[in-house]
Amino acid sequence: MKLPRRQFLHLAAGASALPAVSRVAWAQAYPTRPVRLIVGFPPGGATDIVARIIGQALSERLGQAVVVENRPGGGSNLAAQAVINSQPDGYTLLVATGSNAVNATFYESLPFNFLRDIEPVAGTVRYPLIVVTNTTLPVRTFAEFIHFAKSNPGKVSMASFGIGTSGHLSWELFKMMTGLNLVHVPYRGEAPALTDIIGGQVQAMFCTPPGSLQYIKTDKVRALAVTSATRWDGLPDVPPIADAVTGYESSSWQGIGAPRGAPREAIELLNRETNKVLAEPSIKARFAELGTSPMPVTSGEFAAFLAAETDKWGRVVKASGAKPE
Repeated sequence: MKLPRRQFLHLAAGASALPAVSRVAWAQAYPTRPVRLIVGFPPGGATDIVARIIGQALSERLGQAVVVENRPGGGSNLAAQAVINSQPDGYTLLVATGSNAVNATFYESLPFNFLRDIEPVAGTVRYPLIVVTNTTLPVRTFAEFIHFAKSNPGKVSMASFGIGTSGHLSWELFKMMTGLNLVHVPYRGEAPALTDIIGGQVQAMFCTPPGSLQYIKTDKVRALAVTSATRWDGLPDVPPIADAVTGYESSSWQGIGAPRGAPREAIELLNRETNKVLAEPSIKARFAELGTSPMPVTSGEFAAFLAAETDKWGRVVKASGAKPE
């Protein structure tokens, strides 16, 4: 049966519009069930604290629970693998961190390629790291710490919140620039590492503001320096490492990623809502208390940022010779 030309064109136009209509309907419906936010570190550390703040605020905006799930291990590689292996439907997300950028070079044979297999969704926060020591170490300034470490080669232990994490590689960059011989003691997260700093089992650590400010303010650990290029407003009396080691700079950051192939509509929605969360005065105030700064970016800008960070820390890994233990 032949259709009149006008009827045929009408039906053809309607058929061509179906994909667009279905995408719009999908975007309006998403999410219809809880969203999982996978954290590669134990509860209580900076990554976990920030993820829970973001997750709660996103839950309110999305109308569905955003459930934070901790999967520590492998310097956050276990969490990344879990997300990459999940269905790319927008319901399983990764808390991406500087560790993921480091791991791309640090581990020679990962079963995934982070830049290829993770879709950048949104940035969340950025912050400097803080050099802390236990209060029994006989140093009160960063210059004294450097002198003490030089006088005791191979005897000063430095904790990190995991092999290949930003806390570890910031130490490696510091060692590379100073020539100091320090003993690395990796932990499965920041909270247990800080517990041992306080207890005196290890002597020094590069830690995050969210994880450590409460202990600094109660004199349970001693803050000697920050990794930002200039003094940081969160601890204005604590000098930057760059005062003693010219050119030193490092920072930690967090964001959100999804498995490769996740619906573009979900990524765009999550990016918009995350940036709205970061603009809320109450969230800004909470992050300020934790010593972090919001990092609102588009998904494209976050992709460029991830590529730049991966390149920077890849060069540090190669130059320092750092390897998994």
